[in-house]
Amino acid sequence: MDTIDIPNMVQTVAALLKAGRSYVVQPWTFYQLLIIAACYGAAWAISLKVEPWLEVRARTIKGKPGLLRVIIAVMRRIDWVLFLIFLAAARATLLELTWPSRTYLLSLIFALASAWLAITVFSRIIHNKTLARLIALIIFGYVALGILDLRPEAAAFLDRLAFQVGDLRVSMLFVLRTVVVTAGFLWIANLLGNFFDTRIHRFEDLSPSFRVLAGKFIKISLIMIAVMMALSSTGIDLTALTVFSGAVGVGLGFGLQKVVSNFISGVIILADRSIKPGDTIALGETFGWIRELRARFVSVITRDGREYLIPNEDFITHQVVNWSFSDKLVRLDIEFGVSYDSDPHEASKLAIHAASTIDRVLKSPSPVCWMTAFGSSSLDFKLRFWISDPQAGLTNVRGKVFLALWDVFKENGIKIPYPHREIIMTTPVEVVNRDEPDAESPTDGGPAPDNPKPD
Repeated sequence: MDTIDIPNMVQTVAALLKAGRSYVVQPWTFYQLLIIAACYGAAWAISLKVEPWLEVRARTIKGKPGLLRVIIAVMRRIDWVLFLIFLAAARATLLELTWPSRTYLLSLIFALASAWLAITVFSRIIHNKTLARLIALIIFGYVALGILDLRPEAAAFLDRLAFQVGDLRVSMLFVLRTVVVTAGFLWIANLLGNFFDTRIHRFEDLSPSFRVLAGKFIKISLIMIAVMMALSSTGIDLTALTVFSGAVGVGLGFGLQKVVSNFISGVIILADRSIKPGDTIALGETFGWIRELRARFVSVITRDGREYLIPNEDFITHQVVNWSFSDKLVRLDIEFGVSYDSDPHEASKLAIHAASTIDRVLKSPSPVCWMTAFGSSSLDFKLRFWISDPQAGLTNVRGKVFLALWDVFKENGIKIPYPHREIIMTTPVEVVNRDEPDAESPTDGGPAPDNPKPD
């Protein structure tokens, strides 16, 4: 780490404190502090009444969420807006009545408050509140140092906090500048990536998988370009990081095998269009429709509302049933039986009619019903019909068809048999009727008890 001139720093701080103390003890400094406190107190008191009223009026704006977000951010800082108005009026009044030097503190606070208000309002475009506050504080610190004319001293102090890595000198100023510049380039790349991704998804003539692939390719390309531009703009010689990046690359290669495998699998899935958003798939015990394709996983939503995040590699190495790969038509079978007393021709016609009454059952191809076997206790049939929306569920449409079969068979007197069973006992069994009286009972004239009770 570079040597820091401690005595020089102490002298500089002492000089600043001495100058500040001499300024604070002046009467007009005290008057300016009173004016600042009075302006903020009045602004805060008025904002308690004005802010709720303005916020209610602002929320009546419809169809412009971005504009509404900025307006609400301003409304919630109405105390700062009123404070700046009162402070500007007080400063203008003092400039007419006295020397400009006696309004220095008012001008300084006005500049700092204006910068803080503008930064906090425009930082609301970032949806993450914690990140928005952090960025607002960093930007305000940089602007405040410029307003106070302390930016060169702060930069020199941060530049002294440095250490050497080979031929590369790394200082605190260099690290902060690199982080800020890289974050800015990545933010711009993310905005551009989302913009192009939205535009690509509007082309309906492109397949869904190609749209997802093109959007992700553009995003990844923009991020790589942003990182390269950020490193180049901060003065980093990329050749100096060759050895270090090679060592890190080997470690990451072993540690991120699954991540890279899933990423490559995702590219293959998008390229061969084996699955796409909206497809109904079955993978193992998971049955649902694909909501979204990501770089590492596929989001699958099941009928019970659960969302499974399945790694892309599973769709390459496991057997996948895609119910809507070529088209969305799905054939379902229902097996049932009728008694031998029923007319099989009539039962087949009624079954086709019952299936046709269900909304989700397609009229073309039309349902068919075939007799398949002479069963042990029934004539066995198989009813086949088609649906075009498997993502809406399979069990529910089968249940509706079964209920329709029950209703139409009951109306036309066709019975659905149930199996009968015979039980054959290999050894004799004595059957006793508990309802018949005992032969030796006194009520049947048998012998009386030996010791009858006296009356």
